[in-house]
Amino acid sequence: MPLPAGFPVFIVDAFAEGPFAGNPAGVVLLDAPRDDGWRQEVAAELRHSETAFLVPAGPAAWNLRWFTPTTEVDLCGHATLASAHVLWETGRLEAGLPARFATRSGDVSAVLLADGRIELDLPADPVVSVEPPAGLQGALGCVPVFVGRGADNLLVELASAADVRRLAPDLAWLEANLPDGLIATALADVPGAAIVSRYFCPTAGIPEDPVTGSAHCALAPYWAPRLGAAFRALQVSGRGGVLDVTLRGDRVGVAGRAVTRVAGTLRA
Repeated sequence: MPLPAGFPVFIVDAFAEGPFAGNPAGVVLLDAPRDDGWRQEVAAELRHSETAFLVPAGPAAWNLRWFTPTTEVDLCGHATLASAHVLWETGRLEAGLPARFATRSGDVSAVLLADGRIELDLPADPVVSVEPPAGLQGALGCVPVFVGRGADNLLVELASAADVRRLAPDLAWLEANLPDGLIATALADVPGAAIVSRYFCPTAGIPEDPVTGSAHCALAPYWAPRLGAAFRALQVSGRGGVLDVTLRGDRVGVAGRAVTRVAGTLRA
């Protein structure tokens, strides 16, 4: 459909179970590609941890890219969930059809479940044990019980959910010593949930991400041997979020809810 002057822009709370929870993402619908510098300026203007840019790529298919306020990233779960939500909510995609996205991390898809949740199909990111980087314990302020690495992020398991909740890592140390982000996780301390986590990525301009779908690409294969292939995860940032995670071989299903908070036109 023809776009009005400017571009449709939305702010969507992803993995949100209530008002002003979950992770807010920007979603910009384009009718043709725009240059990377423009996308980066828009993401810096919106100032959410990620802004998604969608360009039509065929029936029920879009090219999808994600930018933080400072850089482009290879994979972003919550902004993908937000993008699929916008496509269904605005009628650009029929509810019974999956959303298909071509991304820098390969093909990603989303389906709308009967209960209103959206499930993403993302690539699994197996975690291998590594030696803790020098200075990690001091930066965390506690002793991790496990240190591992996926393709991008360092993952640490802490002794308790309380340790994850009160974690206040040295962000300057993380930025100087980790090429990507830090996932902190532990067994959950509330009924109905299996694990808790938090995610920090100052190298990408994200001191702490409220809810991180892509981090569960690593959390799923890490926890599945102890918890089974499917479990509920809580990200216990200040905003908080709920994710239902299912490991399916080399893919991970990550499901949650989304709510549009702002809809308008980007004049740029």
